[in-house]
Amino acid sequence: MKERTRARSLALQVLYEVDLSDHLPGNIFTRRLQEVSLSDNEERRKSLEDFAHQIIFGILPLTEKLDTAIADYAPDWPLDQIAPIDRNILRIAFWEFGISKKTPIKVAINEAVELAKIYGSDGAPSFINGVLGSLAAQKNEIFQSFKGQ
Repeated sequence: MKERTRARSLALQVLYEVDLSDHLPGNIFTRRLQEVSLSDNEERRKSLEDFAHQIIFGILPLTEKLDTAIADYAPDWPLDQIAPIDRNILRIAFWEFGISKKTPIKVAINEAVELAKIYGSDGAPSFINGVLGSLAAQKNEIFQSFKGQ
């Protein structure tokens, strides 16, 4: 697994646990960092930890708005019927290409599909790809509601 994919995986694990428990995100993040080696290079490791931190703490305050957009573009799947792992993969990719805008759309979608292959069900990669494709096609319209966040 590539280093940035590992960082996304760590962020996904933290967001997933936050979704399913009342554990504090900072505590989960610290514990996961102790369990996972993001890189052997100290400078690179710190950069990857920062990347994962940005994802986690960039998404958490926007969870409701991200979920609303996801629900609007996956109308066949009510949000409460989307598996928590898939919902968090969607949040990460959507946040990366739409909110932080530091990751190109194609990269964010490809990374999300890779995470879905690792953590999701058999149908998760195609579901993730389809929803993110819809979100990407409408991103300018969708992100007008995120201005000032």
